[in-house]
Amino acid sequence: MVACNIASFLPIAAQTRPHALAVVVPSGRDRGGRRTYAHLTVAQLDRWSDRIARGLVASGIAPGTRTVVMVPPGLSLFALVFGLFKAGIPPVLVDPGLGVRQLGRCLADVAPEAFIGVAKAHAARALLGWGRRTIAHTIAVDSPFGWGGLTLTEVEANGDGSAAIAATGPDDVAAILFSSGSTGPAKGAVYLHRHFVAQVDLIRAMYGIGPGEIDLPTFPLFALFDPALGMTTVVPEMDFTRPARVDPAMLAELIADWGVTNVFGSPALIATVAAHGVPAGVKWPTVRRVISAGAPVPWQVLDAMRHILPAGVQVHTPYGATESLPVATVGSDEVLAETHAATAAGAGVCVGRPVAGIDVRIAAIDDHPRAEWALMRELPTGEIGEICVTGPTTTVAYEGRPDADARAKVRRGADIVHRMGDVGYFDGRGRLWYCGRMGQRVDLAGRTLHTAPVEEIFNAHPWVRRAALVGVRVGGATEPLVCVELRDGVAARGRALAAELARHADRFDVTRGIERFLVHRGFPVDVRHNAKIGREKLAVWAQARIGRT
Repeated sequence: MVACNIASFLPIAAQTRPHALAVVVPSGRDRGGRRTYAHLTVAQLDRWSDRIARGLVASGIAPGTRTVVMVPPGLSLFALVFGLFKAGIPPVLVDPGLGVRQLGRCLADVAPEAFIGVAKAHAARALLGWGRRTIAHTIAVDSPFGWGGLTLTEVEANGDGSAAIAATGPDDVAAILFSSGSTGPAKGAVYLHRHFVAQVDLIRAMYGIGPGEIDLPTFPLFALFDPALGMTTVVPEMDFTRPARVDPAMLAELIADWGVTNVFGSPALIATVAAHGVPAGVKWPTVRRVISAGAPVPWQVLDAMRHILPAGVQVHTPYGATESLPVATVGSDEVLAETHAATAAGAGVCVGRPVAGIDVRIAAIDDHPRAEWALMRELPTGEIGEICVTGPTTTVAYEGRPDADARAKVRRGADIVHRMGDVGYFDGRGRLWYCGRMGQRVDLAGRTLHTAPVEEIFNAHPWVRRAALVGVRVGGATEPLVCVELRDGVAARGRALAAELARHADRFDVTRGIERFLVHRGFPVDVRHNAKIGREKLAVWAQARIGRT
């Protein structure tokens, strides 16, 4: 077996650049009001994670043990995760913002045998019974009390600090990462060590990331790639479950303090930065690229970011999913120069060209499980269908969810194809266009409406901040209805608003005939990116409103 461990780069980096900073965390302010920071060098992170890896195994947690980690982003999280990687113990990472019910379901799927968390996480575990029948080992991170098990300090004391890299293979489980749960139950994608290694290689090549760069990641999971990419991580002070509420001044301060070169953030966070930064004259003079994932970034936001970023610096929007990332990518220069006009006319959202090594195909929309690719019908250029991908970063299974595997995984020869659950098409230039989630399409008599083409037409209207297409039942038939968030200062409501939006809709083939509109104060969104609209919830709300009219 060929050895493959995603943490193997760390001891190499510790030898070649031991004093380079690995992680930097704000720790308060001095008397002059300047921020102070705690940090780990690469060598310190390597030694600390070695002690944890040795200590975990000495404490009885064997390689392969599914281990839930509920620790906020910071120095301890980095040391823990890389200690787990080194020991061959797969960390299970779940967004705490999913809510109690979703978290309980996620942990039931995994049936974890170990649980590492802060006191608040242990209190929830004890109160709600998470893993009551399966968890045999518990470790408390920020408390002198072990919550029925060990403390992290005791685990470290059990480790001798010698080099620790388990002889894992490419197909050994490295981690279980849960999807956002924005369009259904969150599911645990099983990441093998080869998937992480391939992701690092692709991300480095896609964006030209080099050693010595400084990253400001506002999504914790992305930060875990930084040591492998040779970047220093500067951890922001923010609520990571509410990126749209980020303090732009805090980000600007950290960028100025550390000369940040790379920023990773959700579209909602980038929109907040743009709305604040342009009128305030904010500049990010050291930033070389911004990467934004989770949903399309409106072209207006991309245009505004040009006033904040240095000349020539782009906002890149990679397309993908927890189960397969990256799939494609597009830069703001191409969006602003060309594709946004087509998007506003109903073409969908261009997500760029597939990444080298990733095979992307379009299959006819089919709501049924298909075990073999031969049972699916591949579509030609220009036709909308389900986006299906395979490549070195494509995960092959979910943890504890054979039903989800049957729905999303298809065998094609020796490869496993992942059905993204998204619909889209290729244009004549080989670019992939996203048209929405397959399960959120609205089937009408004689035609099918997809969310992105319809919504982007209304998003281009000067009155509309954001639109969402849903289907409602009226007189026994399905009709399209568009929910809208209006921009500040728009007073039109009722018939006047509906008449204006209907006139706008009639200008385009995709939206012609849509006549039902409802104003919503604030769409429900996912907890991870605050950008994916909860259209299922909006449909229930809209149906109730229509039912009362």
